[in-house]
Amino acid sequence: MGEAVRGMLTLDALRQKVESGEIETVITAFSDLYGRYMGKRMTAEFFLDHTVESGIHACNYLLTADMPMEPIPGYTYANWEQGYGDVHCVPDLSTLRLAAWLDKTALVLCDLWDEKTDKMVSVAPRSILRRQLDAARADGAIGMGASELEYFIYDETYRSAREKHYVNLTHFGAYIEDYHILQGTREEVLNAAARKHLSASGVPVESSKGEWGPGQHELNLRYSDVLTMADRHTVYKQAFKDIAHQIGLAVSFMAKVDERYAGSSAHLHLSLWDADGRANRFVGDQSIGPVHGCSDAFRWFLGGWIAHTRELMLFYAPTINSYKRYQSGSWAPTSLAWSHDNRTAGYRVVGHGKALRIENRIPGADINPYLAYAASLASGLDGIRNHIEPPPIFEGDVYSARDLPQVPRTLREAIRELEGSTFARQAFGDEVVEHYLHFFKTEQKACDRAVTDWERARYFEQI
Repeated sequence: MGEAVRGMLTLDALRQKVESGEIETVITAFSDLYGRYMGKRMTAEFFLDHTVESGIHACNYLLTADMPMEPIPGYTYANWEQGYGDVHCVPDLSTLRLAAWLDKTALVLCDLWDEKTDKMVSVAPRSILRRQLDAARADGAIGMGASELEYFIYDETYRSAREKHYVNLTHFGAYIEDYHILQGTREEVLNAAARKHLSASGVPVESSKGEWGPGQHELNLRYSDVLTMADRHTVYKQAFKDIAHQIGLAVSFMAKVDERYAGSSAHLHLSLWDADGRANRFVGDQSIGPVHGCSDAFRWFLGGWIAHTRELMLFYAPTINSYKRYQSGSWAPTSLAWSHDNRTAGYRVVGHGKALRIENRIPGADINPYLAYAASLASGLDGIRNHIEPPPIFEGDVYSARDLPQVPRTLREAIRELEGSTFARQAFGDEVVEHYLHFFKTEQKACDRAVTDWERARYFEQI
């Protein structure tokens, strides 16, 4: 911790690059509810002269819009009756970095503030994670984590995919390529560029590898504190899509893009450390089955994480499509069980010593990382405070087990779980819970209205 990361910029370094002509544009961005970047491109000179001090303003409807950018009625935070005013976007200068995949561009992420109350906007995704980090710090701890993101590469452009209505797309690979070096070489046109540009943009990369689908890959980042990791996660997705567009390819982070193949996950690795980042609080002198050298904090954090999974499932599986991943034998978990180094379990304990951590295999690649990490921390911290014991460790094939609690299988079921959750309201507040319930219900209603290709193929002639 505290080491300089390649690609991160101080204001002085940015000034030097602006004066030398290396940087001309600064993107000021924030996450919407889906995890997409919203914001503005500023001339670098104006950013230094004005934005650093004053921030920018954006329409607050961006925290209530659906995916096609329609303002959705029914939100308390922002609506037509209130006139859709501004939200103040304040650059977090610790996130200032090169955007090496773009020409002469830097990027900074913003926190969102309400100018009337002079407080962070409670429903903004980054604010929600910050609140949980504050709760951890109050207990003298910080969360350390890492995202493992998977994606499918297509030999299409985003335009050609739209023109085909996303049907019969050409996968970049011809066969399942899990750990496959030969096929991975062919896909280096995108993956090598992503490794290079991310590493040069303050997002240190460990590796990339083929996954369990044609054209499916995973690229892993080095672990960091949880807020930094959530930021890196969003930079990662933005950069991948930009780079794919630049070279005439398309990449998808849908959770389940094709029913024939495994879905794309976003496995979250998490551990809890002392505030100075020197000691992993999961390490101790206890043993649970084959897990040795663990602590009460490890046991209770795991217990809380599992106990609150169903009621916070929307933060791990936020779309209609998310729930298509949860199929037996698909590498995606279907049950709330934990095990040691067992990929059929929803929670997989890996590492030892300072590297001891818990991997949550439930989230898909479509998560908003700020919300997923916030839900994870809130659950684990509650487990420690209330000494929540995990269920007995499971050994063997979780898919074939009976009588284990299951993950919700539909968005509608997950909405019901959040609606009935007292814990969610205690952890996030009523305002946040109601805001996101409306958001997810809007997504459900959009799906309920849609007539799908599956329906037409099944019923057009035969019914």
